[in-house]
Amino acid sequence: MTINEQLTVEQPAVRAALRQWPVIAVFFLNGLTLSTYIVRAPSVKDTFHLTDGWFGFAGLLFALAALACMQVVGPLTARVGPRAVLRVALAVMPLLLAGIAVAPGPWSFTALATVLGAVHGTTDAAMNTSAVAAERQAGRPVLNSCHAAWSISAVVASLSTAALAHAGVSLAAHLITAGALLLAAGLVLGPRLPGAAGTEDETSDAAGQDDSAGGTGLRSGWSRALLVLGLTATVLMICEGGALGWGGIFLHEERHASLSLAAAAITVYTGGQTLGRLAGDRLTSRWGGNTLFRLGAAIAAGGFAAAVLTPHPAAAVAGFALAGLGSSVLIPLSFSAVGRLPGAPTATLVSRLTTFTYTGILLGPALIGWGADQFGLTTTMTALIPLLLLVALVPRPPA
Repeated sequence: MTINEQLTVEQPAVRAALRQWPVIAVFFLNGLTLSTYIVRAPSVKDTFHLTDGWFGFAGLLFALAALACMQVVGPLTARVGPRAVLRVALAVMPLLLAGIAVAPGPWSFTALATVLGAVHGTTDAAMNTSAVAAERQAGRPVLNSCHAAWSISAVVASLSTAALAHAGVSLAAHLITAGALLLAAGLVLGPRLPGAAGTEDETSDAAGQDDSAGGTGLRSGWSRALLVLGLTATVLMICEGGALGWGGIFLHEERHASLSLAAAAITVYTGGQTLGRLAGDRLTSRWGGNTLFRLGAAIAAGGFAAAVLTPHPAAAVAGFALAGLGSSVLIPLSFSAVGRLPGAPTATLVSRLTTFTYTGILLGPALIGWGADQFGLTTTMTALIPLLLLVALVPRPPA
């Protein structure tokens, strides 16, 4: 093969590889925007003198708006492509973040938070659609790298917020500056997203309009295979809610760990997730997505068993780290799997799966709290172990 022939063969793969980096950057910017808002929540609550009930109500509206938009954005993205949706979202989310800082009162904050939830739900579905399309075009796994970028952004937002708060930077100055920087980054990134200069076939694929695509209405995509994947994703997010929302409480109240050691459970869990996702795409290429998914679920179950069943707090912390490592690849591989389902545009299928994952995020802490009240926290956390083992046995679409 001559050099020119080799370059001709490699060019599509090189172009596909270059297209995946803007998609990864979208995950980072989205995570940075949302995490900045979440980490600043105590300051927001104090600034607007919100009661616990009012702040909880604003959070509920945020979640409901996100879920509602997830039902619409799939068909919309299938028609116009994820690039068009993401360019708008990357410009609007930073403006909403800055707007919260200068809102004149509680009602204005609540309205802005609701719109932020709607745009976040739209962005979540569209960016995962873009990632599935990038994975398909690249011919190799991409989803884990995308979700790793989101995890890293959460760490960056947490550390930077802590440093700024320690330095006495006000909420308004922080959110306005962050919004301006995120807006600039989004405007630079938008034209570089897949589809900006692609062929007609690439644009169609990025929108999820492949040969297997069916309708793009609100009722499309609800197949049996989608429901199985969706319920699996909901269970995974409930387990993640158990680790993040209740892991520290469990260690402190049930294992009598110090507050600092109890807090370490969350840190090591998210650290394990980040490390696992950074290596996840290489492991998927080596072992296959379905094999890695089952192995990850088994490792996560083992980690939860060590975290919940051991009487030693330090060993329990190590168990949470192992659980985070095992669970790291499960949600990214679920999005990759839903992209292989026939019967509807990929954008529609991804938005449906996003609905299930978001439902799990919302239900997880509440269900575990109810179970802890009825049966005890140790019993409730222990129940997560067989759930993860069951997830490992659920049939998955062929790779």
